[in-house]
Amino acid sequence: MTAVTVFHYEAFSAIPGKGNPAGIMLDADHLTDAQMQEIATKVGFNETTFVCRSHAADVRLRYFTPGYEMDLCGHATMASLYALRTRGLLHQDAATIETRIGVLPVELTYGENGDEKSLSMRMRQGNPAFIPFEGDEYALLASIGLSMSDLDERYPIVYGSTGSWTVLIPIRSLEAFSRMVPDNASFPGMLTQNPQASLHPFCLETFDPQARMHARHFCPPHSGMIEDPVTGTATGVMGAYALTYMEAHLPRTDFIVEQGLEMGRDGRVKVEAERLSDGGIDIRVSGGATFVTDMQIMLNESE
Repeated sequence: MTAVTVFHYEAFSAIPGKGNPAGIMLDADHLTDAQMQEIATKVGFNETTFVCRSHAADVRLRYFTPGYEMDLCGHATMASLYALRTRGLLHQDAATIETRIGVLPVELTYGENGDEKSLSMRMRQGNPAFIPFEGDEYALLASIGLSMSDLDERYPIVYGSTGSWTVLIPIRSLEAFSRMVPDNASFPGMLTQNPQASLHPFCLETFDPQARMHARHFCPPHSGMIEDPVTGTATGVMGAYALTYMEAHLPRTDFIVEQGLEMGRDGRVKVEAERLSDGGIDIRVSGGATFVTDMQIMLNESE
């Protein structure tokens, strides 16, 4: 067996043990797809990112859950850019990343302290898309341990994506989030329009007065995970959702989303959404990260 080094970072928090963990493997061009999948499965985080060379951007990022390769992952992007910058492998403040949904720009800025803990990444996500949910709302709520009385009927349930599809479920009260128990295996049978989508319940009540929305994120069963602590792509969709279904009169909006509290992994993501002249919506999410440790992963030589 061959040992490879994977670095453990936390995204959307500057405190180790909070935020969302991501595995980062640098110089991954020599790995096969099967090896990347094996490493991600053994690391066991919701996402492990493999940093590769790119002919179209400054860097190419590939994102793997323990079960499959994703098109885009917000928190793993933040962790990867933080790792590259703090390890002296990326020097510019404006960079581009090649992903499976295209080339996306990322900005890196330091706060007043100018140290690693103040470093923040701001990334553009893909063009938002929404599809009305046409399934059984009762079964959908039951799949996360809730009832129809918990639904905030002012806003619609929709499939949304800025690079990864999720079902946005507006919930009436913050209290309901402590009662959520996901039955992930039942998700594909209910989500007939997109059986691979995740579920992303949210509400307008928060613990942090500086946050506007509270959320949880439940993973599809083929990912090999139950819940994602702090989700960058779904937060991007929430920004587009706000402009589309909640504030249709506004040209732009920005706010903070809190997530991960029920898992003991308190994280914060800022989202900015702005209408474009062509009718689209520009989405940016931003947050910090921190290094935790490095891991040695043993690869099967047959790979």
